[in-house]
Amino acid sequence: MKLFKIQHSLILFLSLVTLYSCQDSGGMLVKDGSSYKFGNDGMSSNLISLAEAYSARDPEKLFTFYSDSFLTEKRKEWSKKYLGSLDSLSMVPYKVVPLISENGKQREVIAWSKEERIYKNGSYEKLDLMEVFGLDESGKVNSFKQWKAIDSVNFGMPYGGKFIGVGDNENSGRPLVFSNRGEVEMIEGLAEAYNAMDVESFTEYFAEEIEFKSYDGKTYNYKKSDLTQAFKPYKSIDWKLLSIVPLKISNTDAASGAMVLSTETRVFKNGKKWKKELMELIYFDLEGKISGMLQFAR
Repeated sequence: MKLFKIQHSLILFLSLVTLYSCQDSGGMLVKDGSSYKFGNDGMSSNLISLAEAYSARDPEKLFTFYSDSFLTEKRKEWSKKYLGSLDSLSMVPYKVVPLISENGKQREVIAWSKEERIYKNGSYEKLDLMEVFGLDESGKVNSFKQWKAIDSVNFGMPYGGKFIGVGDNENSGRPLVFSNRGEVEMIEGLAEAYNAMDVESFTEYFAEEIEFKSYDGKTYNYKKSDLTQAFKPYKSIDWKLLSIVPLKISNTDAASGAMVLSTETRVFKNGKKWKKELMELIYFDLEGKISGMLQFAR
């Protein structure tokens, strides 16, 4: 009798383990509450074949895995140019998970892979990628998203350098990161308005108060309203941008700065000319307006 009870308990335990560990569906598509179930092996095999075509830098073969809606002319041209810029390329998936939503409307393959890229110009990238390939009903890729971890051997990183500052500074030692609040577009717009001597458009880029440190060591404090007189002495202005590098200190508020290399020629109404090569640090406040400029020249 005791043996029977032990056997019965063991059978019950194994049944529960089977019930709770071998479900047909799981997870959740949060937007509608539906679950996922595993897709078929063909979905995984197609992803492996796609990776092989990509690694072979064969655009025509790669395009056969894309849906018509995904394969736009712009994507075709970009892909050909990108693959043609490489000397070697290796995408090696190490984990592939095909999924289908319960209602069958959403099909996707999640893939983790190691990727190495050696460019013809000598640049090098080594990445650990997680990618989601959305599929249409025929199994063709119709959407794509990518997340990446960047290996420290890469020539390019999303952060670097070091901020030191003057005297005691809580941010000293932190790396710099690229800022992305539209600084490049704003400086391009500023240059366009400046060259056109369009006072109304030009002043819109500035905060209510601006500190300007000129190349000659002088400091000027302006109000935004003062800038309406900025173009009065000039017959023409030609400010040519050579590079724009927007930066901020890592893990700080959204205030940022941009290093701008340029040349500038100003022709005065009295016939005099002012021509220099400039390096300027342009500071943006929390509202994204220019609050200060530091200028160097030769």
